[in-house]
Amino acid sequence: MPTAANGPYDPVDRPKVSEQLDYEAELVVVIGMRCRHVSETDAAGAIFGYCVGNDFSVRDWQWRTPQWMIGKSFDTHAPFGPAIVTADEIGDAPKLRIRAFVNGETLQDSNTGNLIFPVAAMIAHLSQVMTLEPGDIIFTGTPSGVGAMRKPPLWLKPGDIVRVEIEKLGHIENKVRAEP
Repeated sequence: MPTAANGPYDPVDRPKVSEQLDYEAELVVVIGMRCRHVSETDAAGAIFGYCVGNDFSVRDWQWRTPQWMIGKSFDTHAPFGPAIVTADEIGDAPKLRIRAFVNGETLQDSNTGNLIFPVAAMIAHLSQVMTLEPGDIIFTGTPSGVGAMRKPPLWLKPGDIVRVEIEKLGHIENKVRAEP
């Protein structure tokens, strides 16, 4: 959803309809050329660059149906940036350290080389369903350590500060606020 897109340092709203707001540190891929039915081998050519993202998720809404999209579509819940680092600077299958911090505590620490599906496979798969256009962004998935999987769960609350860092790409940092 376009209204989910948010700036790298802008506030993120905890929605009025839920207290189960969670963080997900993610590598974001920026598409650089129009592609449809691209092979996994050719998918790297469709990548313009990469940036840092946080796929904030409203878990109780996400789990209401087998299709998780609604819990990942709330306004302000897809901040990314701070800039696009071009693919020629990083490569087509980056293995970069990725971390998430909540109020300064490290809660996710992994490597983008551990993604379940390689970036090229994601692009090839998605291009079988839809035409990918220059400027489209793909959030690629998160490492272990999200709040929902902790015992007890760790839900974000107004005032929390969530920082996501990816090696060579920079960081984003968003303060959670109550939805206005």
